[in-house]
Amino acid sequence: MKHRGRHRRRRQGKALRAFLAGTALALTAAATMISASQATVTGDPGALKPLASADTDALRLTAHPLAPSSLDRLSAAMGAPVGVDTVLGDARHTLRDAADCTAAERETLPVSPTATAAYCWKTEDTAGWRPGAVTTSGDADHDGRWGRHRVVLSAWSRGGGPAADRGLARVAFVDAGDPDRLAYTWALLAVPVDGGRDYRGLVSHVSGMVWYEDKLLVTADDGDRAALYVYDVNRIQRATVTGDAVGRVPGGWSAHGYRYVLPAVATYRLADGAGAPRPTALSLDRSTAPDSLVAAEWTRDDGDRGARLWRYAFDTRGTGLLADDGTGRVEATEAYSTKLTGVRGVLAYRDAWYLTRAAGPGDAHGTLWRQDTEGARPAVCAADDVRDCWSGRTESLSYAEATGEVWTQSDRVLFSLPLASVDRAAE
Repeated sequence: MKHRGRHRRRRQGKALRAFLAGTALALTAAATMISASQATVTGDPGALKPLASADTDALRLTAHPLAPSSLDRLSAAMGAPVGVDTVLGDARHTLRDAADCTAAERETLPVSPTATAAYCWKTEDTAGWRPGAVTTSGDADHDGRWGRHRVVLSAWSRGGGPAADRGLARVAFVDAGDPDRLAYTWALLAVPVDGGRDYRGLVSHVSGMVWYEDKLLVTADDGDRAALYVYDVNRIQRATVTGDAVGRVPGGWSAHGYRYVLPAVATYRLADGAGAPRPTALSLDRSTAPDSLVAAEWTRDDGDRGARLWRYAFDTRGTGLLADDGTGRVEATEAYSTKLTGVRGVLAYRDAWYLTRAAGPGDAHGTLWRQDTEGARPAVCAADDVRDCWSGRTESLSYAEATGEVWTQSDRVLFSLPLASVDRAAE
């Protein structure tokens, strides 16, 4: 039986790759029809420019840990925290595989480089919610697993609906151990208040997210003005009341209808001031020593100012936190400026920085650039050097070094592809 199951998965894997390849061929054919004017929408940003030390002061973070007594008070009231294993045990929703995605969903996939795995979210589960960042157990641990699980975390924020719900942020915990069946469940991101006697929902679009060791770092760029919020995946709490409310309610604790809630344990804040950036894209770089958190700032798509790119070192003591100077101050260890505007996703590995831009008005696809201190190259498709080849909107790139895969998501499609294919597309 085990051998038959293994052969079945191999056949399904081959069928999926053939299906995605056919989709990519169709999209590539369409891409060759893009006019020469569209092929040069984005000019060559050239090489990265290192920032002087005086220009990195605005990148300094200050850590603000939540008092342990507040977290202990919340746990005492809600019950003992649970971990990722428990949450994945409740993963009863399933993603649709590529063959079951609609034509409109498949059109959001990149033309080049092509996805090697793709999954679509259920419409009823995501209606009214805006997709955000992705991180995986490949970030959390160097072997690519959290315990025995391969896990993908996908962030979403509430768009429309009642005013009280707008901006709420949630994370899907996806069990990705079986590539033929990705199952998931939701946890609401929250912020303890009143000394841990209650909590409120995090109000922000989560465009950047990195899971490192037992900590989850997410960007906050809308209603909550901290640069980064920090969560502990070993401190997930169970909600005890089902309802739309968030926090303490008569009879127990509510998490907007979800079974789990993740309370923040700390924040990292940037200094106020005109020069302070707002980090909106994050990723992990395991090619540095120590491992580092990579960040990029948001700039206007149609503006004339490029983005700043920088990194912070992680603490080497196994805390999952950033390395500070002993007083909570975290300095950028490397910083550059790029002429590229409208950066949405960022990834750094070895000497290369990979940057994505969203699709322009009327365009179906965005662009992906490979940039370093010597120059820049876009990922191109077809024989016409067309640059609009990437997914139209992906806000994060997460590289799992153990498998060589990059994970990200478009509006409704979660997908992965080898980093090596990105390099080939940009050669």
